[in-house]
Amino acid sequence: MKTTQPRQHHTGLPYRPGVGVLLINPASLIFVGQRLDAKLEAWQMPQGGIDPGEDPATAALRELEEETGVPPHLVTIRAETPEWHHYDLPDEMLGTVWKGRYCGQRQKWFTLDFLGQDSDINIATAHPEFKTWRWAAAEELVDLAVPFKRDLYADILKILL
Repeated sequence: MKTTQPRQHHTGLPYRPGVGVLLINPASLIFVGQRLDAKLEAWQMPQGGIDPGEDPATAALRELEEETGVPPHLVTIRAETPEWHHYDLPDEMLGTVWKGRYCGQRQKWFTLDFLGQDSDINIATAHPEFKTWRWAAAEELVDLAVPFKRDLYADILKILL
């Protein structure tokens, strides 16, 4: 999954630039949420696209707040992946996700230490993404993820933890 060279997808579609966040609480557990639109019983960490002109760290903090309600002053950035990491959408999702413009995402991932309390997490945001959330141990994360993100999660956990 880790690449330093731009990847080419068999469809010719580009990868959407994005970020991902490992939000870690003082007990060393990681935030995961169940997507509102998920058909599978899968969990994911906060992630999303990078806006035009936005740097990855700023995007990570913005996405975290948009998806969890956790503001930037309640986290510190501990680490960032030095490389971009990719995942491909399954063929059945191509043409539907992101209006069919992308084949997957290329992402920078960040480890953020959570300085707040559980009560500071509010997934009922302006544009909610999660129906529920919980803290999970790092060794659970790969199995909790949708199958097409499992290799990505395994790679970033080795690098960031």
